[in-house]
Amino acid sequence: MNGLRVIPTWRHGGERLYVCLPDGGNVAWYDRETARVNLLREDREDEVLEALGPFLTDPVTVGPPPVPTPAELARLSLHPDDDLAPNRPGEALLISLERDPGPAHRLRRSDPRRRALAAEQAAGAALDRLDGAGWHTLHSVPLPGGDRVHHLVIGPGGLYAVHALPARRQRVHITDPLVALGRREPLPLLRRVRADADRASHALTAEVHPVLALVDPAHVAVTAAPRSVRVLTDAELPDLARLGGMLKPADVEALHAMARDRATWTRV
Repeated sequence: MNGLRVIPTWRHGGERLYVCLPDGGNVAWYDRETARVNLLREDREDEVLEALGPFLTDPVTVGPPPVPTPAELARLSLHPDDDLAPNRPGEALLISLERDPGPAHRLRRSDPRRRALAAEQAAGAALDRLDGAGWHTLHSVPLPGGDRVHHLVIGPGGLYAVHALPARRQRVHITDPLVALGRREPLPLLRRVRADADRASHALTAEVHPVLALVDPAHVAVTAAPRSVRVLTDAELPDLARLGGMLKPADVEALHAMARDRATWTRV
């Protein structure tokens, strides 16, 4: 043996095998997803491949690590407290409920925060499934004044600010700008959806399209197509992946790096 150790780790859901010296210093890593061995010490290539031998089942490419893109450098420079990418769907509501659980257990179902959280989690789960198609989704993006964008979606088809509305087993009637759930009083919700998208557009200096996501409605009736707002059910959200031709991959990554920085949103 050459004294090198192989240490498996997990990064962003993918496995990476680090090849380390006896003192813990890294000399290479193997990324299973890209089937590439990235060498930090070219003079130890033979030793690295020998150490990785038991873990390599397919042909691999070997070479120095790729030069990080400007978007990757921006992401790496973010302090963890300023990085919005780890936010869970409904992050702000989860924190609110942790701090103040609300009424006794038997009455908690009536807490509107819990219905809103369930809606954001359902919409977020649908949007997270777009990641493999070249899209990124940020959840619970904070805006000054206590507002937030429920979900910001960035991909080849452009940018979308998605507002999740709990509509479980209810009839929804939309007459721009009013949205009515069941027998409740209609509210001008589409104005807020458009306003959130406008604020996101200002922060990112790029057009952000507003989307109203109706979560589990019984029926949807639209009197006339709302101005500029796309209305989808949570089951239809994955259809956004079919949109394309707007942004190049490099633009998607650059906008994602900008959007995940909390400081980006302090000026709107």
